Amino acid sequence: MNGPSMTAPALLDLLKGGTLTGEWVLDPRNSSIRLKSKSMGVIPVKGIFREVSGSGTISPDGKATGTLLVAAASIDTQNTKRDTHLRSADFFDSDNYPDISFTADDIRPSAQGVAVTGALTIRGRTQPLSFDARASVPGDGEVWLDAEVRVHRADFGITWNVLGMVSQISTLTVHAVFTRG
Repeated sequence: MNGPSMTAPALLDLLKGGTLTGEWVLDPRNSSIRLKSKSMGVIPVKGIFREVSGSGTISPDGKATGTLLVAAASIDTQNTKRDTHLRSADFFDSDNYPDISFTADDIRPSAQGVAVTGALTIRGRTQPLSFDARASVPGDGEVWLDAEVRVHRADFGITWNVLGMVSQISTLTVHAVFTRG
C-alpha cells in the first residue's frame, strides 16, 4: 500500500516546479480510512470506513489544500452488532451527522514528508488537527498521502463508556490516493 516516501527537497521541487499544480480527486477504490481502538483496555477493535471521497488543489505557488469526507455509517468492524452501536447516538450518531470531514488548510513539505494542518469535524464538532504524513508520487498523475492520526473522541462529544471499557483515544490510519481531476 505505501509507496516510497519523498524527501522534503524532492517534494518541494515538484510543488514549486508546477508538476503537481491543479485539481486532484480522491480515488476511493485505492484509498482507505481505518479506525483502531481498544475495548476493555486490551482488546483491539479495528474497522474500516467503506465510503470515502475527497479532493485537493495545488496552486502554482505550491500551496496545497484539500478535503476528505467519510460516511460515518460506512464503518465496518466485521461485527454487525458493534457496527450498529457505532452508528448510534452513543458514538457517531450517523443519522444526524452523516459525514466525518477533514479540511486541510495547509500541506507543506517537512522532514517527515509533509506537515498537514486543518480541522476535523465529527458529530458537528470541529477541532483543529495537525499531523505529519508520508507523501509519494508513484507515477504520473497520482499522489499518495499516508498518516496515522490519534484522535481523542471526547473532543467530539463521543463520551459513551460504560465502566470505562472503551478507550478514549482512537487511531485513524489514512491511505489517501489522489489522481488528477
